[in-house]
Amino acid sequence: MFLILFVLHDPDYLDDVLTAWEDSGVGGITILPSTGLARLRHRPGLREDAPLMPNLDYFKEHAQALNRTLFTIVDSDEMVDRVVAATERVVGNLEHPNTGILSVIPLDRVYGLTRPRKNGS
Repeated sequence: MFLILFVLHDPDYLDDVLTAWEDSGVGGITILPSTGLARLRHRPGLREDAPLMPNLDYFKEHAQALNRTLFTIVDSDEMVDRVVAATERVVGNLEHPNTGILSVIPLDRVYGLTRPRKNGS
């Protein structure tokens, strides 16, 4: 089994990446808002000058400044290859700047991934 961890640079691609991963056979995906050092240095994610009573536009702008980190667990090298290909179809070649960073981590043990269905099977 493998953990696929993808830091998506442009959150506008999120829905397309999620669809591509699902279409490639991924069963579940966890999405977290995230930021990196370079983005924080150039456009601070946590601002000291934030308004005391922010409006919805402030939250929208702040959310767009964040990356999205996606992760999933797949069971084979073939699935890893399918997810990487699906990702690059959406964001472009991952070796190019401003696309994202994707890593694959082999897992020795995974607990809680498969659970019996509610009907007892």
